Amino acid sequence: MLNSLYIENIAVIEKTTIEFQSGFNVLTGETGAGKSIIIGAVNSLLGGKISRDMIRSGENYALVSGSFTVNNPTVTELLTHYGYEFDEDNELLLQRKFTANGKNSCRINGRPATLSILKEIAGYLVNIHGQHESYHLMSSEKHISYIDSMGNLDELKTEYRKNLAKLRECKKELHNAQMEDSQRERQIDLLKYQIKEIEEADPKEGEYEHLTEERTKALNIQDILKGLSAVDRLLNGNDGLDGCLSFLKECGNELSTVAEYLPQAEKLSERITNSYYDLQDCSQEIVNLIAETDIDPYRLTEIEERLDLLYRLSKKYGSTTQEILTFYENAKTELVRLEDYEFSRERLQKEYDDYFQKTKQLALQLSAKRKEISVDFMAKVKEEMKFLDMPNVNLKVHTERCPLNENGCDKLEFLISANLGEEPKPVSKIASGGELSRMMLAITNVLAKNNIVDTMIFDEVDTGISGSASQKVGYKLKSLSETRQVICITHQAQIASLADEHLFIQKKTENNRTFTQVTHLDFEQRKQELARIIGGVSITEITLQHAEEMLNQLKGVAL
Repeated sequence: MLNSLYIENIAVIEKTTIEFQSGFNVLTGETGAGKSIIIGAVNSLLGGKISRDMIRSGENYALVSGSFTVNNPTVTELLTHYGYEFDEDNELLLQRKFTANGKNSCRINGRPATLSILKEIAGYLVNIHGQHESYHLMSSEKHISYIDSMGNLDELKTEYRKNLAKLRECKKELHNAQMEDSQRERQIDLLKYQIKEIEEADPKEGEYEHLTEERTKALNIQDILKGLSAVDRLLNGNDGLDGCLSFLKECGNELSTVAEYLPQAEKLSERITNSYYDLQDCSQEIVNLIAETDIDPYRLTEIEERLDLLYRLSKKYGSTTQEILTFYENAKTELVRLEDYEFSRERLQKEYDDYFQKTKQLALQLSAKRKEISVDFMAKVKEEMKFLDMPNVNLKVHTERCPLNENGCDKLEFLISANLGEEPKPVSKIASGGELSRMMLAITNVLAKNNIVDTMIFDEVDTGISGSASQKVGYKLKSLSETRQVICITHQAQIASLADEHLFIQKKTENNRTFTQVTHLDFEQRKQELARIIGGVSITEITLQHAEEMLNQLKGVAL
């Protein structure tokens, strides 16, 4: 149940908090006072779209917050699943803030939430039925959803749609397998060429990097040899000149002589001698490096050619050796499939036939259930519409077979006749605005038992009706409010008089700015408001008496 709604900076509403009660809540007021803005604010709180133009002039953000009491276990499970805390009083707070630059943020019980999570949870809290929804009846494509809702066919439809998706996927694979022979042969030839090219190249992991390193060495061979030779000369000497090894050896010998007279020099002699032997090892390794670096002059050409081949492969089959090898394996698999065409085609055809039969059977099950449900659905809607001052209404469901689609193999359309002696015809061709409103309310009432939301909002569903029909619409809304919270915007005094809670929406101007004000009306204030709706500008004593009678009319009426 929606306990309170806080709106800030939306259109003419600067700041307002609206408290709602259980039962039947009615909102009335002059046209343009902001009633529909309130419904729009609720819709945005439920995750609906909202234009930046709706932000109050001069402000850079708008905020909507709603406090709910939740008794739906599905909502509790969702909150737990998404990690939101839920207090012992079953209180839930939803918030949505949107700014002039297009950004918006959502919160659930004070914690950030995504818009998709907010939508999912809100879908179990509130349903909004507007006058535009009545015009959904004009579109026959919508009719099938009412029948499915009545019969709780979601589980069967989900199974059907899963099989339909597999059937479509299988059909696509079969179509690919049934390509023309010439196209298939061309594909086989291309795959064979690609496989052969990769096999002949025989690329190895890390080969490109190793060859690049070797090429760098070959291109700089002269500088490498020059540096190694210079170090060799410094160590071993050249052209009759001694190198540092000779000097180290001489240093060691001199210290050995000194050690006979100065024992402390013995350790120094050992250290220098050890350094001499270490440098001798280094000298030998340098000589070996010089010998190994003497590269074959044709090797650089071989390296360049190999790197060029690997580069060309990478441009065709993948930027890395691993990607090239993966392409190679996939190409071999595809080649086997194409060469084994007949077997693959037969397997796919059998798989397609199996899915087609299963999907068709599920579609026929849906069709049979819809046929059964339609009879009960139309009978109940007809009874509701008779109560709503359409005693001669006749309703039928026209069904046609159609190709398999998301809803099965049925095309449904509601037919209606409002007058005796007339054959039922499509709703879109003969129903008036008032008839559409009453039919939509009748359908809503019939489906209410299958609807698990605690709050239902009706935005001017009384469009196009008046007199006793309006009063009976009010009775239906009142009856609906006995099992859930009902919030209704209306311009009909007959409906407003039945409210448990009456809210008056008024537009005021202060300091050259327009504001919307929401007032909870007591009995006398309600009498004045009903008199305004009935009599307009001129409110007489008789009008006030009439309004008072209407406020007392519910006593003794069986809903």
